Amino acid sequence: MKDISIVILTFNEEQHVKRCIESLLPVTKNIFIVDSFSTDNTVELCEQLGAKVFQNPWKNYATQFQWALENCPIETEWVMRLDADEYLDEPLQQSLFNDLANIPQETTGLICSLRNVFLGKTIRYGGYDPLKLLRVWRFKFGRIESRWMDEHIVLSKGDVGTLSGEILHNNLNNHHWWTEKHNSYANREMIDILFKKYELIELDKQIEKTDNKSAKFKRFLKESIYNKLPLFVRPTMYFLFRYIVCLGFLDGKEGFVYHFSQAYWYRTLVDIRVFEAEKYIAGSKDNAERITRLEKLTNLDLTSK
Repeated sequence: MKDISIVILTFNEEQHVKRCIESLLPVTKNIFIVDSFSTDNTVELCEQLGAKVFQNPWKNYATQFQWALENCPIETEWVMRLDADEYLDEPLQQSLFNDLANIPQETTGLICSLRNVFLGKTIRYGGYDPLKLLRVWRFKFGRIESRWMDEHIVLSKGDVGTLSGEILHNNLNNHHWWTEKHNSYANREMIDILFKKYELIELDKQIEKTDNKSAKFKRFLKESIYNKLPLFVRPTMYFLFRYIVCLGFLDGKEGFVYHFSQAYWYRTLVDIRVFEAEKYIAGSKDNAERITRLEKLTNLDLTSK
């Protein structure tokens, strides 16, 4: 077993978590679950498979994961971030098992490829898959960004390398569940957009100082190009780019649902939330009032830690 711990956040993940943990057992037994008080058999399944379970109330992904890093008894040099509906393919298992000991000391973070499986179909086209994400890092050099959406692991120092193999993201819930989940995501993304636009609070910008070129480029495209385009025009352009220019249509019917849902429907929903919220906060006398109005609109506590 290698010198790595895996941290997984859960809430009612009984249909996914067994598959996830079993893909980790060839790599390590240091598996930490931070559960936000599941009402199904998630906790029991995790404990049966040897994972160490902790529970903490949910606010958002960033605060929950940072709580995990600060409160789980992690004693390994390396740590990995994984979601319950993800699992490792065999090449990534082998890379983690065989390669970690040979990583140069100046390398403090490792990029993994994440491949989406949607409605049973592995997504190959559209210019989106596989995502390149920093998911493995030397524990003492990493933390998670303090953001409501699209949070990355940021490093205090060091270079970034790459691991072989893929993380497979294959959620087994139906499309109704997917739309409900992204309905809440749209609120979170709207908050980050307005926080930046109106400088309501100082955003975490540590990612700009790290060697994570993939995350920095993605953030640049999103905040400096996409978010500068007109509302409702940009999701149309994005969908056509992914589905036609990047050949998303080659992913078949499942691919159409995936690219349409993620690139057009969801991105339009975010724009609707931004449009609605800006009307709601119009006339506010200062940022404190804008934040208060946003909290009332979203029923979220936007400032407390």
